[in-house]
Amino acid sequence: MKRKNYNKDLKSKVALAAIKGNQTVNEIASEFGIHTSLVNRWKKEAIEALPLVFGNSRAKQTKATEIERDRLYQKVGQLQVELDWLKKTPDTFNEH
Repeated sequence: MKRKNYNKDLKSKVALAAIKGNQTVNEIASEFGIHTSLVNRWKKEAIEALPLVFGNSRAKQTKATEIERDRLYQKVGQLQVELDWLKKTPDTFNEH
């Protein structure tokens, strides 16, 4: 027997209905044509994932900002070293 795959939209609707608590697990399962164990599993997964929804975007943005800042500091350091080297050896490029 082939295992059935459910899309994320259905899983979201089922999990939200279970979290709301307006219907029993049996009612939700019957409405969506799935087994009650799926309702409980998707509800649990949704509840566990909620902190990631609210905190993850800020963390990603902060991490991206830090990476970009570090890259820019590295570039500034490299340019400073090149400038210092050019200041120490001005005659090298003035030969005709």
